[in-house]
Amino acid sequence: MTERTRKVAVVGGGITGLSAAYYLQKQAKEQNISLEVTLIEATHRLGGKIQTLRKNGFVIERGPDSFLARTNSINLLAKELGIDDQLIESRAGKTYVMVEDKLHPVPEGSVMGVPTAFGPFLTSNLYSWSGKIRAVGDLVLPKSPAATDQPVGPFVRRRFGTEVVENLIEPLFSGYFSGDIDRLSINATFPAFYEIEQQHRSLIFGMKKNGNILPEEFTTDKNGVFQTFQHGLETLVTALEKELSASTVLKGVKVESIENNNAKAVLTLNNDSTIIADDVIFALPHSKVQSLFEPYGLLKELKEMPATSVATVSMAFPAEAVKQYTDNAIGFVVSRNSDFAITACIASHCKWPSQTPDGKMLFKAFIGRVGDEAVVELSDKEIEKTVLADLRKSMAIEADPEFTIVSRWKEAMPQYLVGHKERIEKMRKEMKTAFPMVQMIGSSFEGYGLPSCVGQGAAAARKIIERCHVEQ
Repeated sequence: MTERTRKVAVVGGGITGLSAAYYLQKQAKEQNISLEVTLIEATHRLGGKIQTLRKNGFVIERGPDSFLARTNSINLLAKELGIDDQLIESRAGKTYVMVEDKLHPVPEGSVMGVPTAFGPFLTSNLYSWSGKIRAVGDLVLPKSPAATDQPVGPFVRRRFGTEVVENLIEPLFSGYFSGDIDRLSINATFPAFYEIEQQHRSLIFGMKKNGNILPEEFTTDKNGVFQTFQHGLETLVTALEKELSASTVLKGVKVESIENNNAKAVLTLNNDSTIIADDVIFALPHSKVQSLFEPYGLLKELKEMPATSVATVSMAFPAEAVKQYTDNAIGFVVSRNSDFAITACIASHCKWPSQTPDGKMLFKAFIGRVGDEAVVELSDKEIEKTVLADLRKSMAIEADPEFTIVSRWKEAMPQYLVGHKERIEKMRKEMKTAFPMVQMIGSSFEGYGLPSCVGQGAAAARKIIERCHVEQ
């Protein structure tokens, strides 16, 4: 009896979809499963937010520039692809926070702003003595009532007071999640805070006792906290695309509708063709997924899920033009009480010295946050002028940039509001009934760090391979 070839469609060619397609193809080959994989991408390139530009000897990332070294999903993938020899580690350096237009180093031992070492916290100029005394109140405050979920902001303010939150915790969370901590879900962003408080009462004490959270993994004071590839993150995208030679890759093709026809998915494409698939993996932004299932009354909650628009602005300068920037500064985040439009800035030449020519400096600034997203709609010239003014103010830069690269990311940062995990679980159950052959993965659902996206792609592929075994 001839084995039936199972057809799988992966919709979305960002790192999540690429990973899913790669692992589908790889595991099917290893386990002798007949699988036909089609990757569908609406744009004319793969990689999504990963976009590397090489210019005048610089390696410039328009989107993410690295991934955390403490995770291993990308390292394992790089080894499988034969590109692990191109991995490089970030250089050691300090991270700063801009408070009232002055840069302060993040105290050593901080975990997302929560102190775990008293010496650096007490000697820091980030806070007044009254603010420090209030934060130490965490040691005696009772744990919060048991709850299914709650916003990050009120939780950390109750434990540490307003000053520590405004001057450090909020800028760090905002820098990473581009969101409003008074609406962000603690369960979906940093569940360890709540879990440790419930177990140990004091967050400071509990962080020190918890063996799963190591403060040194949250500091840039040592080499190798972050990793990337010598020639940029697009190295990973290129290698994945090359490996998909046994699959069908459709670029510039969009899925316009989906139907469930006798337990198979019928995808109608904008090139007047259809694909009939046994399984479909959607690795798309939540707004794109929601519109496809809106005719069936599904995924209604996704329509209300916000996403923040941001822009990245990379500027190159001769080193002698930057008068007030310490050599070991990886970058800084900006508190809301500072008169700055930018929300964060990476000193790429310090973080990745091998990607910047000698005698040059490259700064990558971020602009746009919840409540201040109109700035992303400004012209390139206006955005450049705004960012340059902020960089001049913070570093006394006395020259115009040698070049500027502005990259806009519209509704790129999904916001995990309170109840996020419960809503996603509910929607997945609804989908399992109406479209059991469909999986939804990506940054809108379970985490938008690159390792998380790769891990989600691998997990989705594994589910399909397991289903193949069951149905044989």
